[in-house]
Amino acid sequence: MDLFDSILLGIIQGLTEFLPVSSSGHLEIGKALLGDDSIPEDSLIFTVVLHFATALSTLIIFRKDIVTMLVALFKFEWNEETQFIVKIMISMLPAGFVGILFEEELEALFGSNILLVGVMLIVTALLLFMADRAKTTDKKVGFWDAFIIGISQAIAMLPGISRSGATISTSVLLGNDKSKAARFSFLMVIPLIFGKIAKDLISGDLSYNADNFGSLSAGFIAAFVAGLFACTLMILLVKNSQLKYFAYYCCIVGILAIIITL
Repeated sequence: MDLFDSILLGIIQGLTEFLPVSSSGHLEIGKALLGDDSIPEDSLIFTVVLHFATALSTLIIFRKDIVTMLVALFKFEWNEETQFIVKIMISMLPAGFVGILFEEELEALFGSNILLVGVMLIVTALLLFMADRAKTTDKKVGFWDAFIIGISQAIAMLPGISRSGATISTSVLLGNDKSKAARFSFLMVIPLIFGKIAKDLISGDLSYNADNFGSLSAGFIAAFVAGLFACTLMILLVKNSQLKYFAYYCCIVGILAIIITL
């Protein structure tokens, strides 16, 4: 993978991780269009590096929230911050369950499966249309809400289903405040990303080739910068009920992907 391709895929990952248009789906489309012929080991470490970059950008954007929660955690009090952490933990259960038990089946769905990506992008579009029409409230994410949102996150492991789109839409459709829904959606994925990275590192599945250092670095920087921009932008867009435009986009790209495949 050359430097240009790495930067382009990094930008795609950084933008689509937060914007509700499916990062996995766009990466699959991007790799197919670029004719990516990386061996599985190189492709895996590149994907891990990009996900680490976007997770790091999330930590930067929400650094105050994260520090506040960590401080509250060690106070051993059942306060609002501690409850939020418990909700995050509850939301991780469905995706963790699916990821552990069906990892091989999920991986088999990737690899230029553009038809599936197209169909799932249309599903994402429908979710966004419904969420955009939801009433504005000031309700906080509850414990049961966290579990339901977690199920959406597990379903979003399919290529083409936007994780942020699915979780934010589910939260909003449950009657939660849109800004709080976006904040919860972005924070709930951090433990899962770092957990997946740790699992891949421990398993020894990652194969690093020093010749790829330049490409990996370029992809990391591109994904990190794009992630900072997209995360900030998405919070504003959700708050102002602008999800329908992403729904139009997902619908168009999904239809085009299906047509090209057929």
